[in-house]
Amino acid sequence: MSDLKKKYSIILSRETTIARSVALAVIKPRPFSVWEVLIPIIFIFGYMISKEKREVFAQNVLFTKTMALQAAFDMLKKDLSRDAAMKRVRSKTKEMISSIPEGIYSNEIRQEQLKEIDLLVDHYCRLLNSTGDDYDSIVFNAYQTPAGLADFYERLQKAEEAVGRAARNTLGGKADTDTLARIKVALQKSRRKETEKIFDARLQSQNA
Repeated sequence: MSDLKKKYSIILSRETTIARSVALAVIKPRPFSVWEVLIPIIFIFGYMISKEKREVFAQNVLFTKTMALQAAFDMLKKDLSRDAAMKRVRSKTKEMISSIPEGIYSNEIRQEQLKEIDLLVDHYCRLLNSTGDDYDSIVFNAYQTPAGLADFYERLQKAEEAVGRAARNTLGGKADTDTLARIKVALQKSRRKETEKIFDARLQSQNA
């Protein structure tokens, strides 16, 4: 496996783990009924349904991340220009507007997602150009200081919030604002813990 492909896989794996942890935090498992405990097949069916919902939710959280990561990878691996890579993203998202029913996905949402993806492309290019054999090392070498990573996460949060506002404008009363708020909190906690984990031990060892 090439070094670039290896880093792509490492980054995608971490983003998937984060998305699934957010899904687990936001979609709380319901209590099992006595029948589900007494009759295993019912328990299994109920568990699979909740697990499937969380996986779909995780894929939703990952949507902009995977598109941006692929665009960054293509830029570096295939020597694709940024304009060409983003053109592919714009084309894919534009097709979705007509393919998703009931006006759930609007051009307003798409435009804010494109801004988020544009920001993420810079981040992923930075990580893919970094060095390291694991995610923590790659991020540490890419950003050098916790302040640098925290600044990126702050800008990413603002971009994600803009997508959320566009979704509320599109869906109106159908928008689940409580879920959006829980997603924000879950992502903030995950990113804060990640920043501490990546930088604290390394910076302490350097200053020892």
